Amino acid sequence: MGIFDVFKKKKPENDFDPTNIKLDSLKPGYFLDYDLKTWEVVTKSHYDYDGDVSYEWQLKSSDETLYLEQEVDDESYWSISNKVPIGKIGSHVTKSILESDDPPDAITVDSIEYYLEESGGGYFHKDGKSPGKEFLYWSFENEAGDKFITIERWGENEFEASKGFTVEEYQFTDITPSA
Repeated sequence: MGIFDVFKKKKPENDFDPTNIKLDSLKPGYFLDYDLKTWEVVTKSHYDYDGDVSYEWQLKSSDETLYLEQEVDDESYWSISNKVPIGKIGSHVTKSILESDDPPDAITVDSIEYYLEESGGGYFHKDGKSPGKEFLYWSFENEAGDKFITIERWGENEFEASKGFTVEEYQFTDITPSA
């Protein structure tokens, strides 16, 4: 250590910069702006698809709940979705799954045709806790690939559906940590 090293500022051990928080660093209690609303991060969970992991943040505004999801495959892919009643997808879909373990190859929701893109199974880790809850899923996309419907099966007869679309990280601004 030289004589002038005393005057150099020590670099903090934690390089956290509250003015430059990245979207993938969100934690419960953080706030962010999206689509002209301020949202609070309520939970951070993840899905494990046999080693492939995606992250999900539940966002709440005063009158709405959204789910922000990040998938990483060489780069980050972001999407926003919200839960929809499984009945809106059509009873024929759940009936097909219950009878043959497969949904139809295409479904129509709100006059948009969605095609089965992928299916599989995994574990959902709410708030990152283990063990995860096992589920099966079927993901449908529109022809352009920018909108999707996902159907999840939890156990024998419990189904959930979500409807969403792709987003870009720059659409989220003013990320603020909790106090």
